[in-house]
Amino acid sequence: MADKVLIYVLNGPNLNLLGTREPDIYGSETLDEIAGRIEDAAIASHAEVEVRQSNHEGHLIDWLHEAQADGAKAVLLNAAGFTHTSVALHDAIKAISVPVIEVHLSNPHAREEFRHQSLVGMAAKGTISGFGAQSYLLALDAALAL
Repeated sequence: MADKVLIYVLNGPNLNLLGTREPDIYGSETLDEIAGRIEDAAIASHAEVEVRQSNHEGHLIDWLHEAQADGAKAVLLNAAGFTHTSVALHDAIKAISVPVIEVHLSNPHAREEFRHQSLVGMAAKGTISGFGAQSYLLALDAALAL
């Protein structure tokens, strides 16, 4: 791992249900299928990804700290519903020097008003959203370009 660029890909609540959860909004690919696409793209770029999902806010915070400790080049974070509510995730992103790129499958600004504010985005390096699973690959390209 020392000779490869390491990028963490962290996924928040309910993303384990991709493929069956509101496919008209989130698409029909499962998280495992999306992770496979991310891993293939990373290998082609001589990078390594650590893809994880949790429905628990504390796990995401611990993994952000771990990304820093492991020397990750970047974190791609789809905080899902925590995006709009988690001051703790905002603070965790601010507490580490690893750049975090916020990722969303859908475009939060084209959805309910409560999704228009992103506490995660306020702390992130940038945001990529609205391109379905391709959002992750665009974010990976951005992370590798940092």
